[in-house]
Amino acid sequence: MRTIKLTYPHTLTLDELPETVAAIGFFDGIHKGHQKVIKTAVNQAKSNNMESAVITFHPHPSVVLKKDVQHVQYITPLREKQAILQQLDVDRLYIITFNKELSSLEPQTFIDHFIINLNIKALVAGFDYTYGHKGKGNMQTLKEHSRGRFDYTVIDQVQSGDQKISSTRIRELLRSGQVEKANELLGRPLVVRGVVKEGEKRGREIGYPTANLEAESETLLPKIGVYAVKVRFKNEVYEGMASLGYNPTFTSDRVEPIIEVNIFDYNNDLYGEELVLEWHQYMREEIKFDSVEKLIKQIEKDEKGIRDYFSRES
Repeated sequence: MRTIKLTYPHTLTLDELPETVAAIGFFDGIHKGHQKVIKTAVNQAKSNNMESAVITFHPHPSVVLKKDVQHVQYITPLREKQAILQQLDVDRLYIITFNKELSSLEPQTFIDHFIINLNIKALVAGFDYTYGHKGKGNMQTLKEHSRGRFDYTVIDQVQSGDQKISSTRIRELLRSGQVEKANELLGRPLVVRGVVKEGEKRGREIGYPTANLEAESETLLPKIGVYAVKVRFKNEVYEGMASLGYNPTFTSDRVEPIIEVNIFDYNNDLYGEELVLEWHQYMREEIKFDSVEKLIKQIEKDEKGIRDYFSRES
């Protein structure tokens, strides 16, 4: 997959671009609803011997449009989004910089510049996709704004139960620790990538060595607590338990939560390595223990519970 970053105005010309079928949207999470939009574009492209593309934006529009939002955490930070799109067989990814200038474009100007002038011959989007200044362009106005230069397909909402699958709903589930339900809507486990940094080695001292994972600041983390996780590292997958929180048994002044992962049946040094953490099940809330002995007893229970959970799942 080729990744192309664009700002307005871009300098690409029609004669250097292949005829393309594109899916457009922000696609945070690339959940089952997003996947339907993207797979429709990929399949149409293959049927017409064209290239497939995803057109997305960065940063999130709220960072630019809302003065009280300085920083957004994503279900799928940009790097994770790229990895998933690669797996979905997308040929090219256009990442458009969302800034004040882009937000002020009239709908027709946006379509002319980022659809027609990118040689998009067919566009696929969700029923609620909007474009242009204040979202004045939508899937009803697209017929007019397309100028007859490209076809388009509107994807109806995808539901789970009687509710629309949405990034907002998945965020709410993650904040309440309902990772299994969130994973169901995502169509895969929630993933957090991080580099192992040196910690205080307390886990090793009590018989449960942990890898302290430093995730990107843009990563949306689930609710504080203890989780059943799987760890992907160098083409291998391990089961383990992760504590996301402030380690209150040993510290009282931690401001940012940390991720500590105990990988079952693994003892090698991982400092400086990148791990991919899959979140499978919320086990319990974070607890401050009166003694190290009580902490160890609880960790033993956690390990048994998580091993049992994965044995049932397999």
